[in-house]
Amino acid sequence: MNWAWATSFDQISRPQAFPMWMILVAAGLLGLILLITLVRAERSVANGALTVIALLSIAIAVAATVRVYGPAEEAPPGEARAQSAVVASLPALSCLDDLAGNAVAIGCEKALFGSPDAAAAAVSYTAARIDRLFVLGDAATAEKSLTLDMKVLRKALERDRYGLVAQVLVARDGCTQFDCPAFRSLTDQQRVAANMDSHLYDTLVARYSPGWNAPATAPAMPWRLAARRRCSARPILRLPPSPTPRPGSTG
Repeated sequence: MNWAWATSFDQISRPQAFPMWMILVAAGLLGLILLITLVRAERSVANGALTVIALLSIAIAVAATVRVYGPAEEAPPGEARAQSAVVASLPALSCLDDLAGNAVAIGCEKALFGSPDAAAAAVSYTAARIDRLFVLGDAATAEKSLTLDMKVLRKALERDRYGLVAQVLVARDGCTQFDCPAFRSLTDQQRVAANMDSHLYDTLVARYSPGWNAPATAPAMPWRLAARRRCSARPILRLPPSPTPRPGSTG
């Protein structure tokens, strides 16, 4: 197959090439033509051609509709690549999945709040993750078609270990612990509401922010090198030269 033709067909078949309302209107008109053709008693070649064209057009319209309104929980390839790039730029963001356990979470807390840019990136990344879940609607409706990845995402958001979900919902959506439309997409909002009340995010920022502008300390010197330098710094004791015997003198 000619790759130029294949590329052109792929560009034409993409849903963003034409507005969806144009595709649906065209499908409706061609469906009407198909209905008229089937009602007529004549079975000519022209009628058969019209039937085939109408069926193909309807199939293309249905395929385009499925591509646009497919399963909502599956992120587009571009979005998935963007999220992977964000995590690659700041590996600490992978801590937000909350899959590594409590022991690792302590180190993750230091990495996420160790600098202002890391904390800001964690808030923005959490906001994007919240939008991925909330676009599916309330929890009861989304449960029927929720993938495993989205279930893990929802569980991590509900756990809200670092108060990031509470911070986004308060600062961006104006939520309170008693009234928040986003709670409908969660199966358990108690932890998020508690973090709103206790201001967990602000507490962690206050804990780590004093070290953001602290001067960097020199790395610890290996003990072998330190011992060698101490030895080399000691003064070297030199013995006085022995007296040279005079000629003719006896010992």
